[in-house]
Amino acid sequence: MTYTTITSKPEQTSELACKIGQLCRGGETIELVSDLGGGKTVFVQGLAKGLGYKGDVASPTFVISRDYQLPSGLSLHHFDLYRIHDGDMAAMELAEFIADPKAITAVEWGSNVKDVLPDERIIVNIAHASEED
Repeated sequence: MTYTTITSKPEQTSELACKIGQLCRGGETIELVSDLGGGKTVFVQGLAKGLGYKGDVASPTFVISRDYQLPSGLSLHHFDLYRIHDGDMAAMELAEFIADPKAITAVEWGSNVKDVLPDERIIVNIAHASEED
């Protein structure tokens, strides 16, 4: 199934992600697809809010992953795999979180570890509309 929506501001992207977070129960893998600076971290910030997280959510660009403990007892794991490929240690760590039914896993640059991602996942494509649209 495909669902398409348009957001025109970062706040709207965050609100959409918040609604998705409210629906998560654990075991979800969310692949975030966009260009550099496309809004993936904004999406994860909203997702975390929807999951009940009250703290700051930062990009894992230089640390590969960030983990957030949620008040529900679940955890949110945010991976940025821009520099990672199938077979790397980070890919193996990602596989462990994906298998955890008490984890929600958000993955940026999932195409770099396509063999690790489950077939059943949520794929969020974030694209900037051209000024001609």
